[in-house]
Amino acid sequence: MSFILRPIDTVETITPEDFKENYLKPRRPLVIKGLTKNWPAREKWTPEYLKKAVGSKVVPLYDNSKADPSKPINSSAAEMPFDDYMDLIMSTPTELRIFFFNIFKQNPELLNDIAFPKELMGGFIESMPSMFFGGSNSVTFLHYDIDLPHIFHTHFGGSKHVILFENKWKRRLYCIPNATYALEDYDVANPDTKKFPALEGVEGTEVFLEHGDTLFMPTGYWHWMKYVEGGYSLSLRAWDASISRKAASIYNLAVKGGLDSLLKMAFKANYAQYREKLAVKWANKELAAGKPY
Repeated sequence: MSFILRPIDTVETITPEDFKENYLKPRRPLVIKGLTKNWPAREKWTPEYLKKAVGSKVVPLYDNSKADPSKPINSSAAEMPFDDYMDLIMSTPTELRIFFFNIFKQNPELLNDIAFPKELMGGFIESMPSMFFGGSNSVTFLHYDIDLPHIFHTHFGGSKHVILFENKWKRRLYCIPNATYALEDYDVANPDTKKFPALEGVEGTEVFLEHGDTLFMPTGYWHWMKYVEGGYSLSLRAWDASISRKAASIYNLAVKGGLDSLLKMAFKANYAQYREKLAVKWANKELAAGKPY
């Protein structure tokens, strides 16, 4: 049986009232296919256009390998000039991807090609639009964003496979203690539930994003993404209106970011192994108790 995955609600357009009542307040994911129909980026942002916009700036690249406990979090696997990297992902299957790249610092004029959907909600962090690039076969490991923003994630290029889970399932997903990511030893697209039994019956949602589609990911949602074809995505982030969510964001950045990084660097493999064993213990306990329900 494995995961229980249902389609994500999908609309062409949506009114602010409908969005706030049915998706923002209850924190439900949504795909809005027509949100970018008036963005110049929808047509302009071809690989050649972005190559000219960024040029040969050397960028860090990441692959699908499990994190090395001896290295800092988000250590890159390689580096490459941006224009060469774009040629690579659009022509050849590769695991290499670019993570959290502020392309607008390289070329501020690109901001004229997009629009923050302020008609749907407020709180956008306009200084932090970021892009993600990947070749076919590249995977973003299962995690949730440490600062707990709402995210409008717009995809360009080929298809992108996305699986989401509510945060209530985190222990059943083998969440690593003091971190915002899951055990990296199982394949989210095809999990081995005999080896990882707590995954059996976990409920989530699934979608294949196409060019121009925008996914609304509410605060705290776990997400896994795989580039089916070479492509790139833009994330626009916004704060949740609640004070408690902002406090949780500060706590995460301090404890799950700062403290965890210090412990990881100090104790390396021993710390990593301890946390993985604890993640398995927690998952089995939740499964035995029938939680999160």
